[in-house]
Amino acid sequence: MPAAPSSPVPAVLAKLGPLHPHDTGRLRVHLQRVPDPRSRRGRWYPLIGLLLVCACAVVSGARTIIEITEWGQRATTVLEHLGIRRHLPGRRRAPSQATLPRLLAALDGDALDAAIGAYLAEHDHTDVATTGSAPRPAIAVDGKALSGSAHRTQRYRHLLSAVTHAPTITLAQREVGAKTNETAAFRPLLEPLDLTDAVVTFDALHSIKDQVRWLVKEKKAHYIAVIKGNQPTAAAQLKALPWEQIPIAHTASATGHGRRESRSIKTMAIAANLGGIAFPEARLALRIHRRRQERGKRQTRETVYAVTSLDTHQASPADLGGYVRGHWGIENSSHHVRDVVFAEDASTVHTGSAPRAMAALRNLAIGRLRLLGADNIAKTTRAIRDAPEHAVWIWGITDSPPLPGT
Repeated sequence: MPAAPSSPVPAVLAKLGPLHPHDTGRLRVHLQRVPDPRSRRGRWYPLIGLLLVCACAVVSGARTIIEITEWGQRATTVLEHLGIRRHLPGRRRAPSQATLPRLLAALDGDALDAAIGAYLAEHDHTDVATTGSAPRPAIAVDGKALSGSAHRTQRYRHLLSAVTHAPTITLAQREVGAKTNETAAFRPLLEPLDLTDAVVTFDALHSIKDQVRWLVKEKKAHYIAVIKGNQPTAAAQLKALPWEQIPIAHTASATGHGRRESRSIKTMAIAANLGGIAFPEARLALRIHRRRQERGKRQTRETVYAVTSLDTHQASPADLGGYVRGHWGIENSSHHVRDVVFAEDASTVHTGSAPRAMAALRNLAIGRLRLLGADNIAKTTRAIRDAPEHAVWIWGITDSPPLPGT
């Protein structure tokens, strides 16, 4: 990554993977698919330029729309690269405090999420995905509430996302009215994605027979479904299996975020049991036992039952444990980052599409940095924060960070 002596590259950025030639201008191409909601009269800035300002500001750590506007006002040396035209000789006028809130509130959220998902999906993320024996890509379907978006009689917004396990890349996102509506958004969320041979993981809320049939038959995917009380027959059958006769097939442990976890997994071929399990396309039954010890608290234990369409020759116990662990890890790798680094839970943005648009921009920034090899999003955004030229480079808008003042 070349840079001028007057614009030194922080060490954390020097570790990021090099940009590929096809990265140049690619984000701009995808964002052009987002329709402009503004009236033709009085458009002072091009939509693409404003969206690129947002992308650069958020990857620089901007948490609010005000901070995005402030980034644009500081980054006058790079605005022309983003498509913000000159207004006076030698000067560039940045968007005002009123411009971006109005724009983000009026955007088509579906179109913005589709453009961002397509941009991130174009990367060959298998190069940086989980290494080891697991050959299949894994995608978690998980929901997240934007708790700060509630306003007066308006409930908080709730988003359902499809996120790759490793690295954590949000490929698709949809807004649902409330958590109970997540199941209705399951198919529309995954329909545009190529899921052939992928493993889709989800919690008990989405363990619905028609949906897993659709995944296997029409999308040619595999699944790992947690079974709980919403599937009472299957849950009772799983618990009644002779697990005490089955040895532990795989164990794993991890430490992080102030807690220690250990997990063990047992597997059993369903076809070998008379009557099988009352769940479609199920080939293996799983029993996952998890122990968690948080600092200063008592140890907790949890046993979870699941079924999968994967057979014994398609995934080892270690693979299956990795998929289950990968699904649980979305909370730390995506939701935790959005809340802690970008203060998503603290955001009180509530107008129109703005809450969803801000979440989409955070997904975009996290995904881009993960694909470039960043292992600490907070540290990386801090390194970019005071150097707008590096934010422009991150998105492939320039081949190298431009010189300050040019």
